[in-house]
Amino acid sequence: MIEFSKNTAVVFPGQGSQVVGMGADLYESSEDAKSIFEEVNQTLDRNLSEIIFSGSQEDLNKTENAQPAITATSLACLAVFKEKYPKFQPNATAGHSLGEYTSLCASNSLSISDTIKLVSERGRLMQIACDKNPGGMVALIGMDIQTVEEVCREAGAYPSNINSEQQIIISGDNDALAIAVDLAKARGAKKAIKLSVGGAFHSILMEPARDSLIEFIETLDFKDPEIPLIGNVNAEPLTSSEDIKNELIDQLMSCVQWNDTIKYMSANGYDQFIEFGPGKVLSGLIKRIDSNCSTSNIDSLEALEFSV
Repeated sequence: MIEFSKNTAVVFPGQGSQVVGMGADLYESSEDAKSIFEEVNQTLDRNLSEIIFSGSQEDLNKTENAQPAITATSLACLAVFKEKYPKFQPNATAGHSLGEYTSLCASNSLSISDTIKLVSERGRLMQIACDKNPGGMVALIGMDIQTVEEVCREAGAYPSNINSEQQIIISGDNDALAIAVDLAKARGAKKAIKLSVGGAFHSILMEPARDSLIEFIETLDFKDPEIPLIGNVNAEPLTSSEDIKNELIDQLMSCVQWNDTIKYMSANGYDQFIEFGPGKVLSGLIKRIDSNCSTSNIDSLEALEFSV
């Protein structure tokens, strides 16, 4: 049973959390969730729901599919939660990487349709960048940021997600990552885990996507967020539509400061976090960053029923 505090934040996961079948139970049981998936299909002019619910994992993992799929599922999770708790109003929001785009919609900065258009175009442009600059991402477990930065400098890789003080993601081309993994293991990393993503996100290797993303962002109708929206790049509130546009452009090639984001939110009184979307990665990270925070995850009908 979730009891809301006055300082409840909603958070949304990023790419890598996708799994075939996610959201299918919500689609079948909730008119609000169904309408979101159908609006996504209509916006994209293709049946993304079929890929999400019953396609192959290989197809779902493609960046141009994974990004709108995770966004749609996360928004559907939030919608069914609001059906159960019609008076629920979050006090703040943040999202991890791609999840930051979902938080734009949750803060009413962007409509569902425009959010889906944006993440779909972002995914398409990032796939082009991945094809031009092949690479990947690796999670390093049990290393501090200073050592990771040294390893990256020597290997030609880039810190791309500081998820917690002991879990840091690096990006780079495949040769750089191989060198970085060897160096990291030699310097005490407990684990090095290759992530199931399509490229070297949040690094200079995404530069081919930047100019086209800027142009596309300018075609959309952004509004100032109605609740505090904490950005990935500087772990500070984005208070205007211009702040948001600049954040999205910078975020493409910048490190996601998730550890600092949660520390900022905790220091400013946000002590309850509800994660909406596939998986429970963010809930686990938040607990590791600040064990005093309360966390819940809504990723299915079963999780929703358990919360009631």
